[in-house]
Amino acid sequence: MRTPGACSASVASLVLLWLLGLPWTWSTAAALGVYVGGGGWRFLRIVCKTARRDLFGLSVLIRVRLELRRHQRARHTIPQIFQAVARQQPEHLALVDAGSGTCWTFAQLDAYSNAVANLFRQLGFVPGDVVAIFLEGRPEFVGLWLGLAKAGMEAALLNINLRREPLTFCLGTSGAKALVFGGELAVAVAEVSGQLGKSLVKFCSGDLRPEGLLPDTQLLDPLLKETSTAPLAQPPGKGMDDRLFYIYTSGTTGLPKAAIVVHSRYYRIAAFGHHSYRMQATDVIYDCLPLYHSAGNIVGVGQCLIYGLTVVLRKKFSASRFWEDCVKYNCTVVQYIGEICRYLLKQPVREAEGQHCVRLAVGNGLRPAIWEEFTERFGVRQIGEFYGATECNCSIANMDGKVGACGFNSRILPHVYPIRLVKVNEDTMELLRDAQGLCIPCQAGEPGLLVGQINQQDPLRRFDGYISESATSKKIAHSVFRKGDSAYLSGVQTMGVGCRGGGLSSYLLFSPLPGDVLVMDELGYMYFRDRSGDTFRWRGENVSTTEVEGVLSRLLGQTDVAVYGVAVPGVEGKAGMAAIADPHGQLSPNALYQELQKVLAPYAQPIFLRLLPQVDTTGTFKIQKTRLQHEGFDPRQTSDRLFFLDLKQGHYLPLDQSVYTRICSGAFSL
Repeated sequence: MRTPGACSASVASLVLLWLLGLPWTWSTAAALGVYVGGGGWRFLRIVCKTARRDLFGLSVLIRVRLELRRHQRARHTIPQIFQAVARQQPEHLALVDAGSGTCWTFAQLDAYSNAVANLFRQLGFVPGDVVAIFLEGRPEFVGLWLGLAKAGMEAALLNINLRREPLTFCLGTSGAKALVFGGELAVAVAEVSGQLGKSLVKFCSGDLRPEGLLPDTQLLDPLLKETSTAPLAQPPGKGMDDRLFYIYTSGTTGLPKAAIVVHSRYYRIAAFGHHSYRMQATDVIYDCLPLYHSAGNIVGVGQCLIYGLTVVLRKKFSASRFWEDCVKYNCTVVQYIGEICRYLLKQPVREAEGQHCVRLAVGNGLRPAIWEEFTERFGVRQIGEFYGATECNCSIANMDGKVGACGFNSRILPHVYPIRLVKVNEDTMELLRDAQGLCIPCQAGEPGLLVGQINQQDPLRRFDGYISESATSKKIAHSVFRKGDSAYLSGVQTMGVGCRGGGLSSYLLFSPLPGDVLVMDELGYMYFRDRSGDTFRWRGENVSTTEVEGVLSRLLGQTDVAVYGVAVPGVEGKAGMAAIADPHGQLSPNALYQELQKVLAPYAQPIFLRLLPQVDTTGTFKIQKTRLQHEGFDPRQTSDRLFFLDLKQGHYLPLDQSVYTRICSGAFSL
């Protein structure tokens, strides 16, 4: 194969001549002439196999760009776009709470959010103020952040699994002047009330008896009932590039970081999902994902707010009710994370799984090993797998159902969407560079890191980062595509400390840790490789080993602890395992578990424990995990005491060969 430039030029000429209105025969002949002149029949095979996919992807890109440009010129915001939709179909169902059966029309959602906007304005809050929302996924959650946005305020969407120190940290870093929490989370708020400061105004939404309230907390629902539901007389002068809300990352290393979501980013994510998977106004989406994450609140709820679709919410995924809900509410699209698909496959065959009308499942993390089994058993025609992060500018999507792929980048017109897979040191995730100091593009089959060129003037390529400027700078590298440019690093996991120098140069000036690694095949399809090192994925969340190690070590009097992820046969992601120094054999696993439940989210609590005389360290006192990870939780590999967290019984069990066999066979629920 000759130069890719000649190949790209031939295809570019084909598209250009076609757009000019010339016959396909002329366009094809001209393109073929350019191509043959440059040589490379192998590339012609790639063109034939990917042209339809790439042209559809290009049409999606153009459509989203044009929509965004129109809204930017008109200085629209997400609330204004929603209000236009609500005026067109006021009585159409907007949100359905599958748990309670409550249905909200667009008119009701508009009225509720108007009341929120009016109330907070009356209480003295002004545009730019931050209000934290700590609430389970129900229609009120959407109405709250939407109403705050109507008043020009910004919501900090808190993970409902946060407790104590992480909860205090996230509230503090958000700069929130008020907190709205659900009655179901009152105990969690009470635990940290003393650390929140007297200036933080607290509101409780939902069912909670007045006598159960803290002295400085107000009941929100009665206040909203007394507030006008008319639109604000003087809406804030906001635009598409202004901040909408903050979503906290699951955590890579250290505590969660607050990612900035501007109005254009919300629109972009929702619009790409809508057009990439050909969603229609008649679609009904089943969304059982957390609304404090972008998948549930943007990819899912965004279809309601921007395109007028009905979204069915369930605050917590239920494998036994999943298909029954889909049948009951006539859902045509479902959302998932990889674990959801596996849990559904483990369920006994149910009548409802053959009665639903779901045609599309959208999400990420579906393992190739169960991909086809899932589509065949449940009759879902299309899997819309995608890859990206809340804050990234280089998301990719599987638009044509290629089994196992999380997206693609065009081999024909690679520069239309300026992303690239570049070579890294897989042990450190440091970018590798050529003699000119530029990053080295990966060839087909070579693992690498996905990067996206940054252009703050382009809503499709901008990077808004995090509240923390230092966290933002650690996700940017320079001189990636060309000298002096900037690019977002999709999978680099950065430490909170350890930066060398005070700024960025052509090279990374921080200590990267292993993160996401992708591989691209000859046709441009990209495939996800497991996270490794100091972060692993479990139950759809990123688990920071350094955070869990810190918690365990503190609870155990600064004992040496190594935390890592281990693969379990037939299970998505990696389960947490903690190796703890216990030279005298005095540690009680179940007493430890009682304490862990108070300070760690369920997904971060170690599934396996290994109690050993000492934890191996290097000469510089860095804990060595390689041998521990290799031996995993197999009792045949070690004489150390091993334990397994039986979630049904709620305590750790001694892990012997019998238990090990049952875990590997799937007899134990993880």
